[in-house]
Amino acid sequence: MSERLLRWIDGHTLALLLAIMLLRGGFLLINGFDLIGDESYYWDWSRQPDWCYYSKPPMIAWLIGAFTWLLGDYTFTVRLPALLLGTVFLWFFHATAKAFYGARGGALALLLVLATPINVLANFLMTIDAPLYCFWMMTVYFLRRALFDQQARAWCWAGLASAAALLSKQSALILPLMLLIFLAVDEQRRGLLKKEFLVYLSPIVIAAVPILWWNQQHDWVMFGHSKGHFGNHEPVSVLKHLQWARDFLLYQLLLVSPVLFVLVVMSSTQAAFNFKRLSAEQRFLLLMGPALLLGVLLLSVLQKAQGNWPMPFYFAGLILLAGNWLAGAWKKTMKYGIGLGLAMVLLTYSLPIVLQVLKLQNTAFDPTKRFNSWQELAINVHFERLISLPNLDNTFVVALGHRYLASELAFYLPDHPKVYRYEPSGLVASQYEVWPGPHAFVGKNGFVMGETPEENVPAELKAAFQNFRFLAQIPNPAKPNSPYYLYLGENLKFWPETVRLTSDKESYAPSEN
Repeated sequence: MSERLLRWIDGHTLALLLAIMLLRGGFLLINGFDLIGDESYYWDWSRQPDWCYYSKPPMIAWLIGAFTWLLGDYTFTVRLPALLLGTVFLWFFHATAKAFYGARGGALALLLVLATPINVLANFLMTIDAPLYCFWMMTVYFLRRALFDQQARAWCWAGLASAAALLSKQSALILPLMLLIFLAVDEQRRGLLKKEFLVYLSPIVIAAVPILWWNQQHDWVMFGHSKGHFGNHEPVSVLKHLQWARDFLLYQLLLVSPVLFVLVVMSSTQAAFNFKRLSAEQRFLLLMGPALLLGVLLLSVLQKAQGNWPMPFYFAGLILLAGNWLAGAWKKTMKYGIGLGLAMVLLTYSLPIVLQVLKLQNTAFDPTKRFNSWQELAINVHFERLISLPNLDNTFVVALGHRYLASELAFYLPDHPKVYRYEPSGLVASQYEVWPGPHAFVGKNGFVMGETPEENVPAELKAAFQNFRFLAQIPNPAKPNSPYYLYLGENLKFWPETVRLTSDKESYAPSEN
């Protein structure tokens, strides 16, 4: 690695981060990508602020709600928090690596994380990962200050950062657990368990209270959803296990880049086998990420694991890898790894142009297809609504099928109507089944839409209206062979209550990461 480059990064870190933020902001403005399903889903959450939701704590909804309240309901506005959180993340990541391994280590670690495609996506898509990564990194930074620089106030800041991470995603509970393990095995710092660890833990406990209270009021729905992600609910063949492991591995190669992924795994494995010989700082880094990464890699063989689950664990892994490079390990391989990673990052940003030049847009080779169809669909739907009812006041929309249809219609229809989802199975499969149905619209007209031909529309839903009639068949830009059907239900008489909230956890459907 060029020493001149590392010196330049260290001397111009703030300017570099601001330049990256501006470039990413420009990409955010001009790329023209629609919100993906999860983003519009979380935006719909933000319209009903709460202490928790079906599958996640409330931070994502609060952040989107704050920015759209200030700047309006636009695609850019929804994604703006991801850009800002991503920049804050980079600052804390560099500062943490520099605190562990000095100026050269900090500069190299920053270069490493910038060479991972996941860092592009985390700064572009406003999903739960953006706040989680930022607050996770802040926690590691302040814990490092507290543990190794003896800064008393850093315990409190670390606790607040962990609390914010917990409000972003429940997996942040791993942070205090790993700190507890570190303090338990580190004789020199074990005494910190008596007071400092409790200071750190207090904000996390306070943040957990409203989440627990909300779940107690809603039949522990978030915990039921999370539980559905673990274990195999039916016998699974060896071949299926291997397919899961292969798919998970491919995700890691694409999100981290192939060479850097292999190096992080090798570095982590090496550290795990030499745990007793590691310094206290290296042990802390190992427990804050690489050890967890190895655990998820093993889990991916035993059951289906989502590709983004281990992403926060790579951060400490990359810092540890930078430390190994300073010690003389993998000098040449690291250079190739960073080069390949940066090439993948550049390809990610230039993908819209590449697809256009190669005429691959909307083909099977177009990974951006899911970004390109919702606005077009909503325009067609809105046109048909206006033809049937020129005045849309006091009307509502019901989506049949996946929750993404409900949330994308809510966001991209020009009037941002209240959209409900009808789930005939009785499963609580999304936040839409947690929210009450359209009881306030009794006596009003509603539009019903889905990929469902009229003969397959649930009879109880048709019967809920005085009149129910077909309006139009609307092309599905994402799946031309599966058009949408739009219906008008006139004069809602009642809302068919087939959805139940029950303590039977089999009724919760795992649906997302």
